[in-house]
Amino acid sequence: MGIISSSIARKFAMALSGLFLVFFLGQHLTINLMAVFSPDLFNETSQFMGTNPLVQFLLQPILIFGVVFHFVMGFILEIKNRNARVKSYAKYKGSANASWASRNMIISGLVVLAFLGLHLYDFWIHEMTVKYVSGDMTGLVDPSDPTSGFRYFEETVHKFESPVRVGLYVLSFVLLAIHLWHGFASSFQSVGFNNKYSVALTKFAKVYSILIPVGFIFIAIYLHLNQLPH
Repeated sequence: MGIISSSIARKFAMALSGLFLVFFLGQHLTINLMAVFSPDLFNETSQFMGTNPLVQFLLQPILIFGVVFHFVMGFILEIKNRNARVKSYAKYKGSANASWASRNMIISGLVVLAFLGLHLYDFWIHEMTVKYVSGDMTGLVDPSDPTSGFRYFEETVHKFESPVRVGLYVLSFVLLAIHLWHGFASSFQSVGFNNKYSVALTKFAKVYSILIPVGFIFIAIYLHLNQLPH
């Protein structure tokens, strides 16, 4: 009974962390879309998020913990699932028992994790260096010139100049869609949403799993094709 309970607890915790990260993806996409439709609003929102103490010193550490926890728990569950299948391997028939997405969550998860590393290198580490090493909290292109405008939009566009980098982002978000396709829908079951709303929630999860990655892909391609004039 203890083993079953601990297994259920791990899946429950995994699902909760996943739902938290899915919510963050939606919020992150909303802000990033401003770079397409209103660069000024994107700059203002980025400046607010980047200097607000609540965001920086409370929400950001929670987000980092959520990411680390989700992937560590994912690896633990994958190892335990693989060990559990050893005895019943003869009865396991791959796609006859589960979809490709559910059977390869660890693969898509690893790609997403690698993408997060690239994303942190591209944006987060640079942002932390500018603000806390250089000591520039203004967000201006030229801190000595208050009329120079914020740097966030310019820096974001610059990151998507390389077609190779854009290609990596597109590939990563395709794998993220596959990861979400199974993970988001199953998370509702893991936290106990097995009721009359289950079908509607599953449909919502499937649509969300496609629209969110497509939104990020659109932004990357759009910014690549619409570079700032030099």
